[in-house]
Amino acid sequence: MSSKLTSYSEIVRTIRVRACPVCDSAEQISEGQAIWPAGWRCASCGESVPIVDGVPSYALAVANTLTGFDPSAFDELVEHEAGHYWFEPRNSLLLGLANKIFPSADHYLEIGCGTGFVLDRFAGARRWSSVTGSELHPAGLKHARVRLGDRAAFVQMDARRIPARDAFDLVGAYDVLEHVEDDRAVISAVHSALAPGGGFIASVPQHPFLWSAADDLGHHIRRYCRGELESRLVSAGFEIVTSTSFATVIMPLMIASRLGRRKARMEDLIRREFALPSVLNTALKAVLSVEVAATLSFGLPWPFGGSRVVVARKGEQRAPRSSSTADASPSPREIGDNLDDPILLNDVEREMKRKPDQTRRNIVSDAHIAANTAKLSPGR
Repeated sequence: MSSKLTSYSEIVRTIRVRACPVCDSAEQISEGQAIWPAGWRCASCGESVPIVDGVPSYALAVANTLTGFDPSAFDELVEHEAGHYWFEPRNSLLLGLANKIFPSADHYLEIGCGTGFVLDRFAGARRWSSVTGSELHPAGLKHARVRLGDRAAFVQMDARRIPARDAFDLVGAYDVLEHVEDDRAVISAVHSALAPGGGFIASVPQHPFLWSAADDLGHHIRRYCRGELESRLVSAGFEIVTSTSFATVIMPLMIASRLGRRKARMEDLIRREFALPSVLNTALKAVLSVEVAATLSFGLPWPFGGSRVVVARKGEQRAPRSSSTADASPSPREIGDNLDDPILLNDVEREMKRKPDQTRRNIVSDAHIAANTAKLSPGR
């Protein structure tokens, strides 16, 4: 097939393509070729992608700004991730799910890769044809590039606009979606970037009642209700493969720690959540590692926990909900009667109070879909 640019609709869907960020013209990605090569220029409109510190940069206007995350926090993260009681077991869970459910995935993209801590683990797990890390903030990419060297390609971009179609077999977004106001745009972009049958693994903070200073300082937009992320994935055309909670066994400690501290300084947060005494860190890591082993070995789904981890597969595109459906807004108690799920009811009620402007369009309609998703999804 010629590499000449043409409209995307004229290209067979199973062919991996990159897309121009300006005119959306598409170009086939040849085997062994970089997905976003340095110096690429659109043959249709002439747009070129700037290269900053060797990285193709698609969203420089918001790079290293307080957009979804504080870029200065990457320097702290890179100091504490390795060996940390939460980061290490979470890595094992994410990689274990990828190996178990998508063992033949060959082209991998992580959006919001930050310092590259998870990407490093994935890159070393198998022989990939391509491993790509994307991040909005060059401050994070600086650490990721040092950590991985030439074992991965990197790109600076906004995950709501991924300039590729059918290009990846597996995409990961680990504690990213909660930083984005329009998380539906990210999910839609991931769906387009995945090849048919490709997988999406996402982790997010869970349970709005756990909202604390840590969420404020982390620039979170939301903590997800149980079933909320699944419903948004289904609406975008994904099929839910499995869904579980993470950090279930230490949730009582999280509740005690967070609910009593609605306000805090960044220094206090770092000391409380990252710089733990060695003995306590080791003990918590051992407990969470047992939880992860149970999840991976026995498919044990945990109904509640600090995080929600969802694995989805690209399937048939689902027709969008009509506006009349989205506007049909029963009360939280009516939703609870339909769901028969007190935990989800509690989450919905708190979200409706915290975000009254989004109640009709997002929270209520998502809760209805979440009820069916929770009943039908494997591993729930």
